[in-house]
Parts: sequence; structure tokens; C-alpha cells
Amino acid sequence: MMPNKEVTYTISELADEFDITPRTLRHYEELGLLSPRRRGNARIYSHKDRIRLALTLRGKRLGFSLVEIRELFDLYDAEHSSRPQLHSMIAMIAEKRASLQQQQDDIQKVLAELDAADIKAREALEKMKHH
Repeated sequence: MMPNKEVTYTISELADEFDITPRTLRHYEELGLLSPRRRGNARIYSHKDRIRLALTLRGKRLGFSLVEIRELFDLYDAEHSSRPQLHSMIAMIAEKRASLQQQQDDIQKVLAELDAADIKAREALEKMKHH
């Protein structure tokens, strides 16, 4: 029977895959977002680190700060989260959800305004053709 070998990644593999710099990965490690093992000076990233990196980058795109992302990871990792921790996590999620909903509403309004402007511009061009 073959031993179950865990899939691991080097710093360059993750940096290339996610189109970020090795320095960014080291920064995320310093902040406690990633926790690669060491083999000499080399960092060995696990599948969990890869998932956390993807979640970190997605969280940043959605407007979470790195501190907020780490707090969420810490809350998620806590084996027996306390009531205050869980309330804190729920509040943070609700706040971010409201912010994203507002952004989505704003985007919809801007898209509607752009659609209206596009229609007016095309109508004006069409009128110019006939004159």
C-alpha cells in the first residue's frame, strides 16, 4: 500500500498560480494568515495554506482588511468558539454583507445610468445619419 503523500507547494508555485509576489506570501505568513512548514530555509505550503491564500485574496477583493480576514480564520479555527467569539463573527459577517449589498445596489444604479446614456447616444447618432 502506497503512503498517502500530502500535496505541498513551494513559495514560487503559489506566487505564480495566484499571480502575486513571494514577498506578499511572506507578508501573509507574518500576519498569521498562512503557516507553511520549513525545510531548511524553504517554505512548504500545505493544501490548507493554498485554500487560505485563495480565501485571503477573495476577501481582499471584497473589501475585507487582512486583520479582518485573520480574525475570521482565528474564529473558524477555534475548536470551541466562545459565545462572544461567535457573536463577533456573526456581527462582522452581517456588517460586511450590508456593505456588499450597498455596493451591489450602487453598481446596479450606475449600470442603469450607463444603459440610459448609451441608448441616448445611439439615438442621437441615428438621428445624425438621417440629416
